[in-house]
Amino acid sequence: MPSAKVLANKQTLVETLKTRISTAQAGVLVDYKGINVADDTALRRKLREAGVEYNVIKNSLLRFAVQGTDLVGLQDVLAGTTALATSETDAIAPAKVLKAYADKSGDKFSIKAGFVEGKPLDAAGVKQLASMPGREELMAKLLGSVNAPASGLANVVQGTMRGLAVVLQAIAEQKEKAA
Repeated sequence: MPSAKVLANKQTLVETLKTRISTAQAGVLVDYKGINVADDTALRRKLREAGVEYNVIKNSLLRFAVQGTDLVGLQDVLAGTTALATSETDAIAPAKVLKAYADKSGDKFSIKAGFVEGKPLDAAGVKQLASMPGREELMAKLLGSVNAPASGLANVVQGTMRGLAVVLQAIAEQKEKAA
């Protein structure tokens, strides 16, 4: 039986993990067996740059953290080595970075499952999520579509002004000839 202090620490960890999962827009669980330190460091750097929090988590702590939530189905994949990547701001970033790494690393690193806005995803769902455009790409497309009508309107106005100038010039020339 663990001491009261150890048990209290584990309960605090579970509560922190519950909060992290509940406030995250998305998360991905991975099996990281066989990854070396250099590759792990590079992966962690990419995840930090994308605003993703990544930690190795004990399966037992994750089991307790998802109990009584819509993510209880994630318990089925909690075996072996497990790391959790979460993002509070970008629902696609964890899946995108980890899928790219998993594709590059072969059998050493694999996606187990994930979640988006409190709904569980299997490994195939996480891979499908990773294929979607990221937040920055979506914002660029949105701004491009918003700016497109404005630039088209500017071209129409500019063309109309040129046409008006030509017509006014022609009228002025006619009046000069008539005078």
